[in-house]
Amino acid sequence: NLPTGHMSPVRTGIPAATWRKMYGFVQPTKSTIATVTDNTGMLEQYAEIDAAMKKVYPDINAFRLMEDRAHIEGMNQEMADTLFYGNEATEPEAFTGLAPRYNDLAAANAENIIDAGGTGTDNGSIWLVVWGPGSIFGITPKGSTAGLKVTDKGLVTKQDTVGSTSGLMEVYRTHYTWDLGLVVKDWRYAVRIANVDKSLLSLIYTSGAFSTGAHLPNLLLQAMDLIPSMSFGRPVIYMSRTMRTKFRQQLAAAVQNSTLTIENVGGVRTEMYHGIPIRRCDALAADEARVV
Repeated sequence: NLPTGHMSPVRTGIPAATWRKMYGFVQPTKSTIATVTDNTGMLEQYAEIDAAMKKVYPDINAFRLMEDRAHIEGMNQEMADTLFYGNEATEPEAFTGLAPRYNDLAAANAENIIDAGGTGTDNGSIWLVVWGPGSIFGITPKGSTAGLKVTDKGLVTKQDTVGSTSGLMEVYRTHYTWDLGLVVKDWRYAVRIANVDKSLLSLIYTSGAFSTGAHLPNLLLQAMDLIPSMSFGRPVIYMSRTMRTKFRQQLAAAVQNSTLTIENVGGVRTEMYHGIPIRRCDALAADEARVV
């Protein structure tokens, strides 16, 4: 609702109801709110190939698309990393992701940060997010469209003015842009399972516990219970490739009748845990310092 961001009234207090007797009076009450503004970031990239490549690849547009796939994947990875770890305090051009908002065990939203016990610097996190207009959602600048936008600039003359090789060259150029921001309207609809020591995750299960490290299936059950209502939006679980492998192995070791299922979601076979889809996000493979 702003040219480069979104202003949200965030509820900070729920009005209390009053018991009354017949002919008794009730004082009017109201909820309390705070106004929060979330900004968007503009992610851009230019892809260029030498025009002379057309001599080798007559279908130059197919070759350009093949080469541009690396640029597209790079933008996907950067956007995924920013969605979780972006911080305007250290990178003002980007937007603030989830981790900086759920990064303090003494904060008001610490109730939705589960401490998995890791104490080193190679920890990881698992996220449960309920996407929806009343909970957590993505935003784009006012008047723009969502998603990756592609503009074919065609054949242009590129000028290099640096060094002894300066000069001109004909190139095919493609401009990629992606404008995005994140709004956490109600912090209760995201849960961070933090401080998972990846090196300690064990598959040896005896007497109701694993020999070392975190019990990932149990931690996810705790996270689900912290969400006020799963029907308030679209819940999704996010974890790294390594974490997902350990989670599946632990689940198989801990229970005979696994609660992990494979279902078809939008034509794609998707793993589900208690009806919630699990998405692999390689950005979450990054080593994290302990959340305190």
